[in-house]
Amino acid sequence: MNEQDQDQRLVKRLLAHEQEAFHDFFNGYFPRLHRFARARLNDDLDATKEIVHVTLSKAIQKLHTYRGEAALFTWLCTICRRELHDHFKRLAKERQYIVFTEDWPDLQAAVDSLEAPAAGQPEDSYRRLEMSRLIQVALDRLPTNYGNALEWKYVYGYSMQEIAGELGIGTQAAHSLMARARRAFRDVYGSLSEPVLKGTAR
Repeated sequence: MNEQDQDQRLVKRLLAHEQEAFHDFFNGYFPRLHRFARARLNDDLDATKEIVHVTLSKAIQKLHTYRGEAALFTWLCTICRRELHDHFKRLAKERQYIVFTEDWPDLQAAVDSLEAPAAGQPEDSYRRLEMSRLIQVALDRLPTNYGNALEWKYVYGYSMQEIAGELGIGTQAAHSLMARARRAFRDVYGSLSEPVLKGTAR
């Protein structure tokens, strides 16, 4: 019996509410999903465990939508990616600013300034909050594909291969799009942040 047949058989057993099928499902896929999620969560074991549990629970709820067009594990990874996306989105909201990686040094410097202590000055707190807001405004003003690609990479940590898959294009095309998106962001963010930066220089 090949993998596809095994998947279909397990799904039928699950839909028939066979208790042993649920045991086989969780025991078989929890370790694999755990490895998948953990690699994307920088070995945060608590977050990994929670996200995998949520993924498997949602998969059970949506099992009637599985059509067998992809392997069951691939289908589960799709659900897990959505949970990871939501997890990083929640973190981004909590932090109130976007953490850019070191391959974007000029913007990293801007974001680093948001982390500086307020030194008890209300104007400093306002300036940091305003710059944080401008980063998001700049992203929102970009073409949808540009904004999405930048958020996927710099907020959610997607690889270029994953971004290409989300956009439905090849990896080389994704790299080209990312370069254009960076340039567009710099232009928009630069014009928006100029008044804030002038205020800093006073």
